[in-house]
Amino acid sequence: MLYEPQGGGWCRNLKSCASRQKSMLGSSHYMERQVEFAGMLSDDEDQNPDFHNWNKVKIRYCDGASFSGNVKDELQNGTKFFFRGQRIWEAVMDELLVKGLRHAKQAFLTGCSAGGLATYIHCDGFRALLPKDSRVKCLADGGFFLDVEDISKQRTLRAFYSDVVRLQDLKRKFLHCSSSMDPGQCFFPREVVKDIRTPVFILNPAYDAWQVQHVLAPEASDPQHSWQDCRLDITKCSPEQLQILQGFREELHDAMREIKQKKDWGIFIDSCFIHCQTLNSVTWHSPSSPRVNNKTMAEAVGDWFFDRREVKELDCKYPCNPTCHNLVFSKPFKG
Repeated sequence: MLYEPQGGGWCRNLKSCASRQKSMLGSSHYMERQVEFAGMLSDDEDQNPDFHNWNKVKIRYCDGASFSGNVKDELQNGTKFFFRGQRIWEAVMDELLVKGLRHAKQAFLTGCSAGGLATYIHCDGFRALLPKDSRVKCLADGGFFLDVEDISKQRTLRAFYSDVVRLQDLKRKFLHCSSSMDPGQCFFPREVVKDIRTPVFILNPAYDAWQVQHVLAPEASDPQHSWQDCRLDITKCSPEQLQILQGFREELHDAMREIKQKKDWGIFIDSCFIHCQTLNSVTWHSPSSPRVNNKTMAEAVGDWFFDRREVKELDCKYPCNPTCHNLVFSKPFKG
């Protein structure tokens, strides 16, 4: 069985959470009734050779904190909010156990973006639900968010995560958090993975487009708009901007150093300007898919999940990989 927590960012304060309440990221009232299952969720053997005939579940995202909050009080500043992502997660799992999850011989928890962070957070808990002799692994796609300085020397995402952690009272959830750490640090995958015992596959672009636009070069850090073109199209980056992007790639590779030593973990880092690749059949597995060491991500993930080989694929620097699908934006990803 294959489980996919949806992505969709996070909300850091009551104002931003209130705006999500009236959208598909805050209430089932606004969610589409039908969702495409493509890429890793496809039932087409050509598009998805290893997982096409699996039972698949997509978990809709509505709590704004990667299914991790558990605030008892419903009233915040006189307004009703339910910060109970952890309870939502547990309720979904309880229902799926009844529907057959408890008997699964093989199970795979995957997620993209904020759903990738949810995958890191819940990986061991998911594993604990299944029989000890079941093959259970996790995959996070585009979810390895980095705690780096932006172009104005501010830690924009750490400040954002600190607000999320405080708002939804998450610090006590993370055992790796020490009292000396900034609350926002607790929410970064580099910290979360330190406690994970279940095998995990980390699939990320080295030049993650969402992170370039919102972590490395957010609009607030660029009052002169000198990064405007580069944020939308990596081919428009100046040599100086590319040098900064290469530094961002090095930060990701540095974070992989310890993970590379974990024999049962997998890595696929391509040098593409994109965000989330497993849910698109073209990028997941097609004649034109991105390849690293001549393997599509579907082939690499399948090899790793079924223990056909050890997979630690780290691509060379941009612009070395001609198979990349580098996105070109008319406007940045939503924050």
